Formats: sequence, C-alpha cells, structure tokens
Amino acid sequence: MAEDFPFEISPMFEGERIRKNDMYVELSGPKSIGFELVKAAEMDDVVDGKFNMIGPDVQDMEEGGRYPFAMIYKIAGELVEEDLESIVERRNHDFQNYIQGLMHLNQRYDVWVRLSKEAVEKGVTSFESIAQAIMMLFKNELPFIEKVEATYITDKDEIEKLMDEAKAKYKARDDRTRNLHDEDVDTFYGCTLCQSFAPSNVCVITPDRISLCGAINWFDGRAAAKVDPEGPQFAIPKGDVIDDESGEYTGVNETAKSLSSGEYDRIKLHSFFDYPHTSCGCFEVVGFYIPEVDGIGWVDRDFTGAAPNGLPFSTMAGQTGGGKQISGFLGIGINYFRSPKFIQSDGGWERVVWMPKHLKDRVADDIPDDIADKIATEEDVSDLETLRNFLKEKKHPIVNRWEKEEEEEAAEEEETPQQTAPAMQMPASMPMNMPAMPSSGSGGVKVILKNAKVSVDKIIIKNNE
Repeated sequence: MAEDFPFEISPMFEGERIRKNDMYVELSGPKSIGFELVKAAEMDDVVDGKFNMIGPDVQDMEEGGRYPFAMIYKIAGELVEEDLESIVERRNHDFQNYIQGLMHLNQRYDVWVRLSKEAVEKGVTSFESIAQAIMMLFKNELPFIEKVEATYITDKDEIEKLMDEAKAKYKARDDRTRNLHDEDVDTFYGCTLCQSFAPSNVCVITPDRISLCGAINWFDGRAAAKVDPEGPQFAIPKGDVIDDESGEYTGVNETAKSLSSGEYDRIKLHSFFDYPHTSCGCFEVVGFYIPEVDGIGWVDRDFTGAAPNGLPFSTMAGQTGGGKQISGFLGIGINYFRSPKFIQSDGGWERVVWMPKHLKDRVADDIPDDIADKIATEEDVSDLETLRNFLKEKKHPIVNRWEKEEEEEAAEEEETPQQTAPAMQMPASMPMNMPAMPSSGSGGVKVILKNAKVSVDKIIIKNNE
C-alpha cells in the first residue's frame, strides 16, 4: 500500500530538515497557530480511513506561504482508552517524519510542519495523501487501533474555535498526576521518540516530571508500555535512591548510560546544575542561569523578545538541545513547573528570577504566594541591571544569597593580606560554552574557553603587589 503514495515512507527520513528555501509551505509553527489532537471514540463514531479537509488544501496554497494547521484523529478499538490518546498523538510526530519531504516538530499547540517543494513536485497536491499514510502507520504500528478517521484544518477561524477544547483536553491529562509522586512508584518510564533528532537524549518520565515535550506523563508512559512493550515508551526500574533531594536513582543512571551509548551515566531528575536531565529540542521551556544575579530564568517558545541576558528563546534552545546534558541550561515541559520537586536541589522557586509574563500567568496558581510578585517579567525589567534592581527592591530570596556571599568574601579578604577582587561564585560544573552575556562595561580581561567543562567551587582573582 505504501507504493500508492506520491512519496517514500521510511524511518530513514526522521531527522530530515526542510530549510526555508526548500519549503513549499509552512504550517502552524511559531508565527502561526495550530494543534494536534487524538480523541478516543466508540467504534460506531469512527468511519475508518475517512479524511476530512476544512480550509485550503495544498493545491490551493501559495508557494512560500504560512498557514494555520490542525490535525485531529479519532481512534477506536476494543483496547483503545483515553489513557492512550497522548501516546498516539505523540506518534503522529514520529510517523509524519517518516514521510519524505515532510518535517514535523514539537507537539500539542506548538506543532510546526513544513512541506518541501520537492514533495509537491512529486505529486503531493492534497493533505489527504499525508493523512492516509499516517492512518495506515497508526494501524500497522499500533495494533490496538482498529479504526481511525482524520480531519485536517487550515481555516484559522475553525482552529481558533477548537483551540480551547484542545487545551482543555491537554490540561485534563496533565492534572491526573497531581497527587502521585516519585516516591509512590517503583517504575518510571522512558521515551526515545526524539532520538532521531537528539541521539543521546534520555527522556525520563516520572510522576513528578513530565516529558520534555510536555505531551507524555507517567500514566501515559505506563499505558504505552503496556500495549506496545517494544515501542518508544518503556519501563525504567527506579532502582535504589542515591539522593532523594536531587532525584538520583540507580535504575535511571543505568538506563541513561545505555540509551546515551555511554555518553552519560548519571542524571539527577530535579537538579538544574549537577548532572541535569538531558534536553532534546522538543522541550516547551528553556531554563537559563544568570550568573550576574545567581538566579535562573525561564523562557518558552511563545516569547519572541530577548530575555534579560539579551538572548531570545531560539538562541538558548540551540545551545540547550541535541540531547546534551548542560549545566546552566535545561529544557522542560511546562507541567514540571507544577511539580513539588521542581528543581528542588537548586532552590526551587526561590531560585527563579525571571519569566515572560504570559508564562508566569499560565503557571501562576503553582508559584508560591511569597515569591510570585518577586519574579520579574519583561514588563518589569529590560536587562541585567534593571533585573538586579528589581530583585533588590522586591527583596527576592536570591538577595540573601548575595549577602551571604559578600560576607564570605569579606572574611576571606581579612584573612588574605593581598588585595583581592571580589570572588565570583559559580555553580559546580558550570559549562564554559555558554553564549556570551551582553555587558555594558569595557576593559578587563577576556577569557575564551572552547569545548571545555570546568568544575569549581569558587574563583578568587588576586592582584599582584
């Protein structure tokens, strides 16, 4: 049946990138709107193999154009249940990338698709061929699906009308893990869907830590591993607790070593600096260390401006992604903000100093009351200097860290006869390949370390007498 399509279908096309000059159209993405949604349904409510198109089809689109895009799949079968919706939804990412000339990135309402000029030249004049290929793959690869129906939408008004329903569905899934925690289970789950783009990525899903893409929680992982034991979601025995505070477990470390081909052998699930979770590239949010205030900022894909460090999301995402384990940058799913173990080994919410306003508003109910008004947004600060002043004015807990460091420095200066410059505090294993932070100063010493990782507790720079 695969030969009936105007394109090749194979896992070998996973990881294919379609650049702007090679694309025929861009669908959804950061400059438009869209979503993907899978809905479990009764057998009688699904017309197997049916395709519905709402809005302009490929043949009606202008080359080089950008269009809103939504994909809705209804699935049915004796074993189909709501717990499997997000798993099938995430496999849409997998299967779309099996199609030569089609690039699918991200998930849920961050979905981003590009169709190449070459694919259109070869005969892709309708989304129906793509939808039929995806439905075929769903049934072939996920045998619990007996019937599937697809609806693709490119009409902006229709997408906006359905967006609230989709977001409500996502929220209901995420809320299921609220009262379940890492210590309550013996098994975590892993996912390798993003390894085609990030070969060394090790995605570990626990009750207190959703997948980086935000699409798969612990219940989803359990359901997927049960119905498809050989699939991309699988069980990870938790093993023994090495450190409860940072979330380090023997079973996770063993899996990390195996999945990363030995590149990583330790992962601390709730640490920002010390052996942090790897980051694939599909993450919803990037956390970034701001050494000038010893705090952590967070920025998501929807924020188009620059963070106080002068860098936009795209730059920091490029630094963070690829399956790397980088101290000082961390990709997460938005629902991790709601975890009681949120970066708890590095201060949790008391270490957070900046977020875009829309992101802060989105997770406002989960920010502790005593810290909420002390976290700056783009409406409060514009650069590092105004950020520092804001934190002082609001008496952010991070200011106490500054005062403690200053006291330690003063004590050291009294013990040392030489004139010393202020000590610079750096977290352990701080990466030296971080993007340069903008500075308004001049002069001084410029040190460039490439491809280096330096572990220090403190640096003291002394002037010669």
